[in-house]
Amino acid sequence: MRERPRVALASRGDPFVTLARSIVGQQISVKAAQSVWNRLACAVPVVAPGEIARLRLQRLRRCGLSARKSEYLRDLARRFADGEIRAERWPEMDDEAVIAALVAVRGIGRWTAEMALMFSLLRPDVLPVGDLGLRRAASLAYFDGEEVVADELRAFGARWAPWRSVATWYLWRSLEPVPVEY
Repeated sequence: MRERPRVALASRGDPFVTLARSIVGQQISVKAAQSVWNRLACAVPVVAPGEIARLRLQRLRRCGLSARKSEYLRDLARRFADGEIRAERWPEMDDEAVIAALVAVRGIGRWTAEMALMFSLLRPDVLPVGDLGLRRAASLAYFDGEEVVADELRAFGARWAPWRSVATWYLWRSLEPVPVEY
């Protein structure tokens, strides 16, 4: 923390946009994700659930999304637009309840839901043990470079409660000093 005094966990804002960016960025580089996101943002007046839900799958594909990601993104947008996903209720819900609501959406797994908890809701005690960057950083910092599995990291990370999001953030910074912003 002393090495990165002016870098802190910050909200990425709108929950829909946070989740949409997560879907766009799945399994592609940060640079590619930014390029696809830029094309998507140009395809609509504003990146909002109603606008994205109205786009045809072909139009989403022309932005650079795969067929599957196009379906995921449109499904997410429809669920927000229809009120099935009510992000305004999330602050009153516990972490596991928010995760359960989100993983019911196609294309959103636990990791994506945890990123929403961290970057949209700024929840302080999220430890995304499935995150490869976190596992790599913990391996280097605490396990002499030996591979650390999710259960092992979960047990080790218990000592950081109730600030596991903060620990995660700084472990990420140990690998990449500048936060990824796509």
